[in-house]
Amino acid sequence: MSSFDPAPDASPSESTTAAHQSGADAPQQPSARVGTIVWGLIVLALAAIIIVAQLGVVTLNGTYVLIGLMIGAGAALVVGGLLSARKRDNEPTTGKS
Repeated sequence: MSSFDPAPDASPSESTTAAHQSGADAPQQPSARVGTIVWGLIVLALAAIIIVAQLGVVTLNGTYVLIGLMIGAGAALVVGGLLSARKRDNEPTTGKS
């Protein structure tokens, strides 16, 4: 018996009905998570700061740079999380718990 064969006690109509119901929910395209985007931006910002500091264009205080990055990252994570939650709350409910 393969994994695609219906269970011996299930009738064929039950197994096709279950297959139709599961296929009715079209898979949604995965979206990028807010945390992934924010951490990517942090890495890019650090790389840009290191390049600018090595070129000698400006003199940077490392403590202030890290504080600024952490404040910006925290704000981006909070705002992104709120927007994501707001987007999820607008989807219609199915009545199931």
